[in-house]
Amino acid sequence: MSKRYTNYHFVARTVVFPLGAMLLLLTGGCSQQPSALNQIKQKGELVVVTRNSPTTYFEGPYGPTGLEYDLVSLFADYLGVDLKLITTANFNAILPMVAHRDAHLAAAGLTITEARKSRVRFGPPYQNITEQLVYRSGTRQPQDPEDLVDTSLEVIAGSSHAERLSNLTKYYKNLTWQENNDVESEELLSLVWEKKIDYTVADSNEVALNQRYYPELRVAFDLSRPQQLAWAFPKGPDNSLYNEAVKFFNHIKQSGKLDQLLDRYYGHVQDFDYVGTRLFMKHIEERLPDYIQNFKQAAQHNNMDWRLLAAIGYQESHWNPRAISPTGVRGIMMLTRTTAADMGFTNRIDPQNSIKGGARYFRLLKNRLPRDINEPDRTWFALAAYNIGFGHVEDARTIIRQRGGDPDKWVDVKESLPLLTQKRWYEQLPHGYARGNEALRYVENIRSYYDILVWQTEPNKLKLPNTPIKYPITISQYIPSPIL
Repeated sequence: MSKRYTNYHFVARTVVFPLGAMLLLLTGGCSQQPSALNQIKQKGELVVVTRNSPTTYFEGPYGPTGLEYDLVSLFADYLGVDLKLITTANFNAILPMVAHRDAHLAAAGLTITEARKSRVRFGPPYQNITEQLVYRSGTRQPQDPEDLVDTSLEVIAGSSHAERLSNLTKYYKNLTWQENNDVESEELLSLVWEKKIDYTVADSNEVALNQRYYPELRVAFDLSRPQQLAWAFPKGPDNSLYNEAVKFFNHIKQSGKLDQLLDRYYGHVQDFDYVGTRLFMKHIEERLPDYIQNFKQAAQHNNMDWRLLAAIGYQESHWNPRAISPTGVRGIMMLTRTTAADMGFTNRIDPQNSIKGGARYFRLLKNRLPRDINEPDRTWFALAAYNIGFGHVEDARTIIRQRGGDPDKWVDVKESLPLLTQKRWYEQLPHGYARGNEALRYVENIRSYYDILVWQTEPNKLKLPNTPIKYPITISQYIPSPIL
């Protein structure tokens, strides 16, 4: 995170005094101005315009978060300045703010298009997406753009999706759609889920994130080949800030930091499971209320988020206190007899005992990890250890070290977990064979369950300000106080 972070929210019609014009007045019209990069360093502030959405920037359980937020925070630190973040009321305001130099750059999940290149300069691409036509399961699935004629198709005004549809009218002359200035992509997806509109277009990363919250959303077909996302900079002869951004992205790509961030936000959402997600939401309503106070109390005593603890419990037993596995582990948190005794309990079936024991065990695993492993990777390592044992996780770290990766980064180590099933690897490891594939799926499932619980209990943290809750919440009485 940068030294200081400030967020300003501007509506689209707000006029912001251009940075270049302001400097010109202060210098009395001097012709020799410092470069854009030097201006930023002299003032000690990087001004970035973004949008409030799950794929860019939002207020998460632990404060500001989102892929774009993390990237520009790193860039501000790289430059040695503070970050001033500007959010706009609609998408259409972003590129004009950059073109008019009301911001130094835009980091807003912007797709590189030919039309946009005429207005701004794009930096190095950092993520690939595909534009997808989305509908709701149970309604008619369109097969091609011809099937969209005479339907309610809605997209964000000024988006690359609107540009894509405009290009398609060369071939589908009767194609029509509505452009909305007042919503973000997530709200349009929710409107499709509620059957208030027939279709929308969204980037593949947005679809992957939101299918967990709106399980009936489906992709009808791709509207584009893979496209690239990048930051937008003002056009002009001054390349100083752009060149520094190129160096920055080269650095985070070579160091593995970019892959780590992409894994943090998207590594666990690639394989959508409709049946499992729908069942989980059903169990949130029917089973969670019986145990939620136990999860909260145990989490508080062990300095963790109760929703993470509940997600572990769900992955272990589907919140069934009498669950038992073929290997003899039992209870909501599926503890072995030895582990339960070590945690101070003998009755593993008792929900309170099981949840307390599971929370203590997870805390011990987390504390046992090397100090060099930082969050959120530290949590993912501890989850894997909960599933296959601490020793096997250490073996996986040994493998990735031998293969030239970073043993302290989950994005690297998760690639070596499946190798624990291969004889040529596990024969040379201290703890031998382990179901590494299972551990990988275990962690990814818990991450998804946790995200859904956050969305269910703190919907405003993952949605636009003042956006109504789109999925019925019936456990609102359990909405927690701020995270411990």
